[in-house]
Parts: sequence; C-alpha cells; structure tokens
Amino acid sequence: MPQVEWTWQFDDLSPAALWRVVADTNRFNEILKLPAYSLEEIPQPNGTVLRRGAGKVAGFELAWEEKPYEWVLHRSFRQTRVFSKGPFRIFGPSLEITPQGNGCRVVYALRWEPMNWLGRLAGLRLARNSGRLIETRVKEGVGFLHGERPLMFDFAPPDPAPGVRERLDAMVRDAEATGYAHGLAQRLADRLLSAMEVDLQRLRPKTLAHDLGVSPRDAIELCLAGVKARMLDMKWDLLCSNCRGAKLTVPSLDQLPRGAHCPSCNIDYARDFARNVELTFAPSPLIRALGIGGFCVSGPGVTPHVVVQQLLAPGERRRVAADLPPGAYRLRTLHPGRAVDIEHGGGPFPGLRVSSEGVEALPADGPGEIAFVNDAGFELAALIETRDWVREALTAHEVTTLQAFRDLFADATLRPGDEAGVGQITILFTDLRGSTGLYERIGDAAAFNLVREHFAVLGKAVRDANGAVVKTIGDAVMAAFADPVDAVQAALSIREAVRALDHRLAAERGVAGEALVVKIGLHMGPSIAVNLNDRLDYFGTTVNMAARLQGQSLGGDIVLSHAVADDPAVRPLLDSLPRHDESVPLKGFASPVPFVRIVA
Repeated sequence: MPQVEWTWQFDDLSPAALWRVVADTNRFNEILKLPAYSLEEIPQPNGTVLRRGAGKVAGFELAWEEKPYEWVLHRSFRQTRVFSKGPFRIFGPSLEITPQGNGCRVVYALRWEPMNWLGRLAGLRLARNSGRLIETRVKEGVGFLHGERPLMFDFAPPDPAPGVRERLDAMVRDAEATGYAHGLAQRLADRLLSAMEVDLQRLRPKTLAHDLGVSPRDAIELCLAGVKARMLDMKWDLLCSNCRGAKLTVPSLDQLPRGAHCPSCNIDYARDFARNVELTFAPSPLIRALGIGGFCVSGPGVTPHVVVQQLLAPGERRRVAADLPPGAYRLRTLHPGRAVDIEHGGGPFPGLRVSSEGVEALPADGPGEIAFVNDAGFELAALIETRDWVREALTAHEVTTLQAFRDLFADATLRPGDEAGVGQITILFTDLRGSTGLYERIGDAAAFNLVREHFAVLGKAVRDANGAVVKTIGDAVMAAFADPVDAVQAALSIREAVRALDHRLAAERGVAGEALVVKIGLHMGPSIAVNLNDRLDYFGTTVNMAARLQGQSLGGDIVLSHAVADDPAVRPLLDSLPRHDESVPLKGFASPVPFVRIVA
C-alpha cells in the first residue's frame, strides 16, 4: 500500500506535551478546512456497530466505512477509512511518537490504496499536499507549546453577520447586570467570535476557566449569566454510560428524558444527574451559527478518558507497548458486554481478553506491555479507559446545587411528575434556636429584620461554598451541595457569621448577645430530584436524615452524620475541632443513629 512519511525531531518536548497538538484530530481537521460530518451508525447482529459516512472533499464525492480509531495515549494513533465511493479504497493517517532523551521523535504517515486510475493519479499528490499542510500546522502547535504564539494554530474566524457586534455589546451589559459575570462577559463575547468551532460546539465551563485563568465557579457563573443574556444556549447532554458520548441533547431540564439509546454502543441507558447528565454551552445562533456534526467524531481527542484503544481481528493476539500510571481503570469493548473495573497500583498492567460475553482481565505480563486477545469470533475494538472522565464535566447535579443557577433559572425544573436520581448529595439544614421567644422579646418587626439579615448571611455562606439554598421553611434553611467538603465549610462559616451578626446587632441595641443562635445538621447520600412548587427540590432518606440531625443540634454546634464526618476529604477539616460522638433514636429510623457533634 503506498505511503508517504514525515519525520520531525523535537529535542525539548515530551511525548505528553506534543500529544496535545498532534492527537487533537478534531481541531486538526477543522484547521485543515475539512468539512464537518456525521456518521450513520448501523447495529450489527453481533452487537457491534457499522459506521458509514458520506461527504465531499476536494471535489470528490465520498462514501466510506469508518473503522474505530486505534491509539495509545502519548505514543501512537491510526485511523482507517474503507471507501465504497471515491478515488480510494483505503485512506488513513498514522502517527508514532518515540521518546528520545528530554524530547521525542515523531513519524507521521498517510497511506492509501487506489480505487481506480484517478486514485492512482491523485493519491501521491493529495498525500504530499496534505502532509505539507499538516507539517505547517504541527510547527504552529509547537510554537504555541513553547510560548511563542498565543494560539495553537493560525485561524481566521468567520466575519460576524451585520449587527452582531452591536447585539453582543448589549448582551455583555446584560450579563454583567446579573451580578454573576465577574467582569468577564466581554472576554466571553470575544471568544465566541474568534474561537474555532471545536471549542464552541460544546463549551465546557471548567475548560474555559483554565483558558481564562479564573476559578471554575466564576467560569460556570459566567456561562449561566451568558445564557440569561441570550449570548449562550444551554445544552443538557445525556451521556452514554458506556462511551460517555452525548447521544441526546435537549435545551432545557424539563425536556430531559429518563434514558436514551446509544447507537454507537448499541445499548440503552438511564439518567443519573450526578453521573451522566452534563451541562454544556454553545453560542446563540444570534451570535454565531455553527456547522452540524464534528470534524473528527471518533479520534483520541474526542474521548480523552480512553488511554488505549485497539481494533482486533477475530482470533488476534496483540501486545501493545504502554505504561499506565496507578489509578482506577475500566476494560471494555465498544459494543455491549461485560466490562471490568480495576484498581491499578503501578507496574505491569493486566491484559484483557474479549469473548462473546465481554471482557475479562488477564494476568499482567512484563513491564511496558499490555496483552489484547480477541476470542469473540468477530472484529471488535477493545479499550482501556480511566474512570475520572467527569473532571472537566459540569454535571446536572453540580450545577443545580449552585446558587447562581437557582437565582438565574428559578423556573428550570423537571417535568411535573418526573424525578431524577442523584447518586450523592450533601444536604444542610439550619434553624434558629428559640425563634418564637425572640419574637416575643423584641417584637415582630425587629425580630423579622433580624431573621431577614440572618437569611442574607446564610445565603452568602452557602453561595461562597459552592452550594445553593433550595428553600426556606419559616426560620429554617435547606441547602444542597455537590461536595461534602463544601457543605462542612459552609456550616463552619454559617456558625461564625451568625455569631458575628448577633454580636453586631446586640452592640447596636446595647443588649447582651445570644439573640440569634443557629442550629445546623448535615447528611450525605443518594437523593431524588423532583419538581415541587415550580422549583427543583430534593426528597428521600438523605433529606429526612439531615433534617432530623439538625433537630439534634443544641444551637451553636454542628451535627454531622458519619457519612459526612468520615469522608476522607472532610476529616482534615474536623481534626482540630472539639467533638462528641453520640447516638440517638430518630423518628423514621429503625435503629439509633450515630452522629458527630462539633461543639461550640
């Protein structure tokens, strides 16, 4: 099969650093001005999926079968398209990165098999022209990695339509007026006009935070403010539990179904707010219209949590050079079947064998190699993925426990009668001790003003700790947090802030303190998100337990369930604080409930 190769030597760039440039095939294809495309995914009787594409490139009408990409993180990738229409029977790139001292050597190749005389004439010319363009872009990317240029590639964005800049100016003002844009709305607006499409099709706030040099919460709130100002659209993605791809996208929570079908993996899967519902953003069509589809829909840059993927023929045994660091991994195939979760402690990595039932782990061989075995009787793709894919994702669970979301989108709820599982949430309840006596002592108007100021203090502490006030009930507050560490920090801040408020108000009135004393209880566990009174609320045993624990607070203390107090990330916050371990029967729970009291 004809092939053209290019070799580059980089003495001061590691394979991992260079991978960021050369393996982002989605970005590469856009910068090379290849058209966006989508694939028809056809389930096969053996559970695999046939992926067919069609398009037009350089004047050629093309139709092809897209084989799954093969890659090893920071080492190599290879892609093959088998054409049924066009000048080539086979066409595809490959890349090998070899470490050399503090740098690396890169070999990039384009290979093809002509379909006809036109393919024989055009193949070499097309490969050489494509290779020269790729070489130019690689050098641009290397300059970016060296800090010599602000952008990875020279990119000329489309000219905005008439009136767009004026419209954006108004949207920037509206976004800042929400109080949640943090002075960043103009930078977001500039990005929407100048960025590549691959960065805008699914704009992830946590990635944006890194690019803007701000905190993740500021970036999340900026995007929410952008939606409120009609600069951005929301995209609620229901991710496949197997491949993590966004196989169904809706513009609002109330349109989110309970589950979906993934044509890529040929499986049905259910909805879980904390695991597979992600909120991403895209420019409003009023600002910039994006193309439909992706520029590379299955490369290593599209699924960065997959560290090794191999396409195996029936009966094939293959040894793949790879060193994987310690961590949590999953061994699986691209089609339905049993997967295996492993905790890798370092050293030789287990192999994997695929049968008709799915994947099983094999004993590790020597260091630096992983064995792949296909005993399923048909061609398939087997892979190894990390289980930390969610780090850059803004899950529905996380965003709906932010105060900015509830402030800006109070009407964003599930359909009436619908409910969504939340795998893990921390609920905080507060109440005022002796509030009835407070009203009697100082009068209704004065007491009401005190309680209102206390609500403001609580709201700020909850928001500053990345939580959200779900509702108030009389003098009580219910708040929700995605992370128990944030909830405990909020509880500690609330206790100190209410004390400070009480002392200040007492000094203003010239009386002793202790008019305001807050009771706090926290619990963590699974819950159900529901639509109640036109707002997103939570129900279940976790909520009930948090409310009961707040009832055990004496005032000025903080009562934590052991689920919260024993969390490895929470324990360091409590180590220096005085505590009592107690147990008490609670209404609605069969056995006495142990808890931790952080005393005043």
